[in-house]
Amino acid sequence: MNATDAFLSTLVTAPASNAALVNLKNVHLSFGSNEVLKGIDVQVRRGEAVSIIGPSGSGKSTILRCITGLLRPQRGEILVGATRVDTLRTEAELIALRKRVGFVFQQYNLFPHLTVLENLVLAPTRVVGRDRTAALREARELLKKVRLAHKESAYPGELSGGQQQRVAIARALAMQPELILFDEVTSALDPETVGEVLTVIRDLVKDGMTCVLVTHEMRFAEEVSDQVYFTEAGRIVEHGPARQIFGNPSSERTREFLQRSLGEGTRPRNMQPTPPLPFNQLRFAL
Repeated sequence: MNATDAFLSTLVTAPASNAALVNLKNVHLSFGSNEVLKGIDVQVRRGEAVSIIGPSGSGKSTILRCITGLLRPQRGEILVGATRVDTLRTEAELIALRKRVGFVFQQYNLFPHLTVLENLVLAPTRVVGRDRTAALREARELLKKVRLAHKESAYPGELSGGQQQRVAIARALAMQPELILFDEVTSALDPETVGEVLTVIRDLVKDGMTCVLVTHEMRFAEEVSDQVYFTEAGRIVEHGPARQIFGNPSSERTREFLQRSLGEGTRPRNMQPTPPLPFNQLRFAL
């Protein structure tokens, strides 16, 4: 094994096992009178790729923010490994968690005054205290992994949206996390650059990185996911292996959502067409 392979192997967690790396149990979260999560149960095992799908406003991104401690539920338990995330209170505790959990947001959040390479090196050297020479070497390997080695001296403003998002993924990986969360990372991209980012995520999944993805890219979720959770109105409507959810969902609501998301011509197997609404109801459906 050469030095590059040895470093990249540190980004991959242990093989999948029966023990869950992430475990949410009966999680409830409200903002005032608005109940956003209504008893969420989610499990993610090491080495798995798990997608959370559902309509906008169904609580998908909120689940990710609870996992990384950005939001604290009023009820329920959240475990990442042996860490009870919902009980963390101090900034030091939260920083320790976020060293282990990478988060890639819709927006790239790169430092515009730093080069691509310096964006990757900043956290490992400042937060973890890694040797700068080693951090630079590892950052360059990650840029190769996301196919941007030729952009290490560029500034974020000189990159396309897809390139910036790939840099954001590399920056999350630079902390060598156990788990990486992707929150609609292609939603702000034009169609031509979506594929660049999905290719990088696909490679991470193949390498065995534990990933949780909130996405509207249904075909991609079907391809890469081990497990899929369908959410609506703050509840898990249905979950199971990707083949089951996309091929033969048990919930009528899941079927309806996938039918609309995938298009009439790509309806999941065994899915019956939804009868058209009577004309006098159309105005209420718009």
